[in-house]
Formats: sequence, C-alpha cells, structure tokens
Amino acid sequence: MLDANLKAQLKGYMERATSPIEIVASLDDSEAAGQMRSLLADIKDVSSLVTVREDNAADVRKPSFSLNRPDGSVGIRFSGLPMGHEFTSLVLALLQVGGYPPKVDADTIAQIKALDGDFTFRTYISLTCQNCPEVVQALNLMAVLNPRIRHEMIDGALFQDEVTALQIMAVPTVYLNDAVFGQGRMEVGEILAKIDTGAVKRAAAKLDAKAPFDVLVVGGGPAGAAAAIYAARKGIRTGVVAERFGGQVLDTLGIENFISVKETEGPRLAAGLEEHVKSYDVDIMNLQRASKLNLGDLIEIELESGATLRSKAVILATGARWRDMGVPGEKEYRTKGVAYCPHCDGPLFKGKRVAVIGGGNSGVEAAIDLAGIVAHVTLFEFMDVLRADAVLVNKLKSLPNVTIVMEAQTTEVIGDGKKVTGLAYKDRKSGEAHTLELEGIFVQIGLVPNTEWLKGGPVDLTPRGEIIVDAKGQTSVPGVFGAGDVTTVPYKQIIIAMGEGAKASLGAFDHLIRTSVPVAKAAE
Repeated sequence: MLDANLKAQLKGYMERATSPIEIVASLDDSEAAGQMRSLLADIKDVSSLVTVREDNAADVRKPSFSLNRPDGSVGIRFSGLPMGHEFTSLVLALLQVGGYPPKVDADTIAQIKALDGDFTFRTYISLTCQNCPEVVQALNLMAVLNPRIRHEMIDGALFQDEVTALQIMAVPTVYLNDAVFGQGRMEVGEILAKIDTGAVKRAAAKLDAKAPFDVLVVGGGPAGAAAAIYAARKGIRTGVVAERFGGQVLDTLGIENFISVKETEGPRLAAGLEEHVKSYDVDIMNLQRASKLNLGDLIEIELESGATLRSKAVILATGARWRDMGVPGEKEYRTKGVAYCPHCDGPLFKGKRVAVIGGGNSGVEAAIDLAGIVAHVTLFEFMDVLRADAVLVNKLKSLPNVTIVMEAQTTEVIGDGKKVTGLAYKDRKSGEAHTLELEGIFVQIGLVPNTEWLKGGPVDLTPRGEIIVDAKGQTSVPGVFGAGDVTTVPYKQIIIAMGEGAKASLGAFDHLIRTSVPVAKAAE
C-alpha cells in the first residue's frame, strides 16, 4: 500500500512511540478492505510496538479499524482509508496512542481531561478536503486524552449511501451523539468552546486582564502574520487577535505563485506562518472575533466574547471571504448543495450534475477539478468573456463534460426543501429566463472584505467595504493601519498581502516613535 519512501518516513515517525498500539480491523471483501489490510500490514512492519488483528464485529462500518492500547479502547476509529490529506491524521493518532505527547498547551489538556460527559463524535470527510484533517486530528486528540470521548472518521466517498441518506453535502460534517454538531474547519479550542459552556467566559476574563499592547494586529492571515513579525522584531509588545490563524489561506489548496516556493498548499503555508510568528515574542489570541473599534487614550478592540483589548497602535488585517451570489435560495441551501470549496465538497457530488458560478481563475480551476469527479459541469459567467488565464480556459474547453454559459445572470437557487435541485438564470443578452436541473452549485465570484464590524465606526471605508489606506497603510484614524485583502490595495494575492502587512507594521512603528506615547519594550 505504501511506497518505499512513505514507508521509510512512517518508520521514522513511529520511532517516537513508546507504548504498545493495538489495531483492530473490521474488513469485508471490498477492494477498499484489501487496501486497508495492506496498509495495516505496512504499519505493523515499521514498528515492533504495533499489533494487528481482525475482529469483524457486526456493529461497526466495514472496512474500518480502531486504534487501542492494551488496557482497552482509546476510542479512535478510521472508517475508510486515511490517505491523502488524512494520512497525517493517521500518523498523529498512532503516535498519540503510542504515548507521544500531543503538541497542545497544558491548560487545553487539562480542560479536555476534565470534560464531564460521554461524547461520541463522527466526522464525515473527503480525502481531498484540506480542512477535514484539522477536525479529525482535534477530535482524535480529545479521544486519546479522555476515555469518555470517542471519535470516528468516515470517508464520505466510500460510504456514499450513508452520506446520501443523511443528506450530507459539505465536509467536514461532525455529528455528536447522533445530532449535527458542526460543519467546516474547527480547531480544538472551538470544539471545546461548544461543549464546555464555561470556556468562553473564562477565556474572555483572561483577555480582558491583559496589559495594553504597543501594536495589536487584528487578523491572522498572511498580512497579519507579516505585520506581527515586523512589529515583534522591533522589540515592542505585540499581540495578534484572530478568528482563526491562517485566515482564508486555510481554505486554499494549491498555491503555485508564491515566489521561491514552486508549489505548496494553504494549510501548510498557514502552519509555517504560525510557526514563524511563534518564534518571536508575540501574544497570539486565536479563535476570537473582533466586534468594535473604539478610540480613546488607547485604541480599544472589543471582542464578541465580551473582552476588550487595548493598544497604542492597531493594524487591521481581517482579510476577505468568498462573495455570496445574493439570490433567493442561496442561504437556505448552503451546505445542502450550495458550496464554496470544490476540493473539499467535490467528492460528495460524484456522478452528479453541478454548476460553477464565476469565470475567473478560481471558477475555471474549480470547473476543471470537478469535471474529473462529477457527471457534468456547467460554468456560468456574468460577462461575455472568461477572465481566467488562457492556459486554464484552454484546458476547460478541452473537457468533454463541461458546458460554458456566457452572459448568464443567476437569479435563484431552486430546491425541494432539503437539497438543491436546480438553478434559475437569465440570458443577459436576450433577457430569456432558463432553469437548469442539477444537484450542486459551487460559488466562485470573488471576495468581500471582512469589515462589517467596522461599519459606522471611525475608520473610513469604501462603498464596497474596503478599508481606505495610504501608501504607508495608514487609515483615516491616526494609529490605526490596514493591510491585506481587507484594504483598497489592488490585486488580492498572498504575496502582496504579506508585503502590505510588513509595510503597515513599519508604518505603525514609525507612528509610535513620532508620538508622545513612549514605546514599551516587550517583557523578557
């Protein structure tokens, strides 16, 4: 199952395990079961601590396997082959069951161990989803630390009948004790906040008590990370408050235009950003959403949790998100056929008919990827020309199961109350209305800045909601700077956002040394 190189890497990882690991497999006669048997044999071969046995229990999914310690079940099960993006989840689970300490802080470990209750999670994933592994790894970690927590990863493509019956049309989808718990990317802290009701209040109290910062960065994407690094290198007290560190990069699969790095993936780049920031004396406050900016002797950032952070200078780098179509039915059928990530959710539409809205690079790339999975793709473009790069357009036009509809205005998402069944659109040239029967709609029509929380406040915004900045990143408010996709700077690219973050940070430092407010050195 594993090639020689991957097997050698796994052997190196497994040398970190210190305790016996028992793998119990439940297999059938399927091709996937044969591949699973081969994978488990490879795992057994690379470590003397691993034993494998088969136990075809009637009450578990097949093919699947559980990871256990000799003294009993840990509560981790993989239903499906954890390859692709999920191979890392498998390796981490093996190491943690085998006694390797998890890389989370002591407070989080204590919080997980103290959870009172029985929690049975199952997560439906696709092996091409870059967001799924974080959820799987978080819940596996919790199952390792607390015997009353159980978690099962389920490959939606392998268990398609179950996914169809549950009407799951977006991954990751997490169930807790047979009820939907959540969808989309979630970190350990987010999961804990949902099941430990006192966690948010305790975290808010800690944040509220923090001393003022010299520079506070709001946002943890490429712009925010660069800003934090440049500020910290000046030796001043620096903080980053972010809804999720990594920002929209976490939702980006292939990155091939980041200069000096030929190709990488969004989650990998986001992890590198976080590691780089953490190498400096930066206070990272993750999983926190800003709700208001106030002016006074210090600039205040109110958070939705109820806490307030204070700083002498602030850099706003809250980024942007995918733009909605804004048509009837879109909100009602989001995650029920309306999707925004073809890499994550595409496998759930195998053999079905889908539409892609948008003819830029993102839309055309999505249509190309989906064409290899689904029965047919119809790409809708509002204008009379596709705006994507020529090489992508040529590839798209060469695919036999793709139809391109130009000058099309989407007017409604149609459904049966449970899932998407069609799309209504108007021919902008003739004015004629059309309806297309399909099962999925992937929206790829650009970005909208995350500035709702700033509207009506002191910082000037454009009619589109972008923060207006000058050549140094300065906003209309002295001491408040902006950087990245949330600002008026054109061309929303990762590499540009990083440069803008660095520039805004240098501008903020220049502001501090030119005002009467003394710059405090960071604590040793």
